[in-house]
Amino acid sequence: MEVYAGFAQVYDRLMEDVDYDRWVDYIFEIFKKYNVSPSLVAELGCGTGNITNRLTKKDIEMIGIDLSDEMLGIARQKAVEADLDVLYLCQDMREFELYGTVDVVLSLCDSINYITEKDDLLEVFKLVNNYLEPKGLFVFDLNTEYKFKNILGDNVFAQSDDDISYIWENNYDEDERINEYYINFFIKNSDKKYEKVEECHYERAYCVEEIKGLIEESGMDFVDVFDAFTFESPKNDSQRIYVIAREKGK
Repeated sequence: MEVYAGFAQVYDRLMEDVDYDRWVDYIFEIFKKYNVSPSLVAELGCGTGNITNRLTKKDIEMIGIDLSDEMLGIARQKAVEADLDVLYLCQDMREFELYGTVDVVLSLCDSINYITEKDDLLEVFKLVNNYLEPKGLFVFDLNTEYKFKNILGDNVFAQSDDDISYIWENNYDEDERINEYYINFFIKNSDKKYEKVEECHYERAYCVEEIKGLIEESGMDFVDVFDAFTFESPKNDSQRIYVIAREKGK
């Protein structure tokens, strides 16, 4: 089965505790801090459109990019129901193509961690640099190694509801710095029977110095890194960080 084919069915349920409005507010605080008023923004790894559609409601023209047709199908349906005009593209962020440049590129919800090879991540950064307007911003978040080692790694999470249950196992390889997510979903279908869906996902931990080096190698300027939802430096126990980069000026 294609990765995310089953996950897309339950993604929003699993993420229902995420305060997306807070995430959007923080993005606007970043825009204000760096004196950016974007009219066109691309989001890499947009998933089911929870951020993309919210930014569209804020009068920003959005392009949502994701590898999963199933996730994008849900995002498009949400946009239709909210009468939003969003361009959703099914593309791999390692090879994404746009019709022109954008003011800002976003990548949230640890989408960058899913790029597990440094060479591939460098290609992503080079593409971002290519499609940014002069002095445009690149804003993305990352799960930290602290989170993989101390919160997720070697732990099992489970939830059981009437229509969906899941068992989520994690294994963090400290040598490779790869976290393996193995998830079993049990989803009640129209016949009131449960279908089992299995998926395995991988995320890599990157240190700030690695990220800074790759950003600079791609041709962008590394601007700053923050503990999530603040403008403070990351702490030893930060679970999520935000990285800010900027196109140097074409």
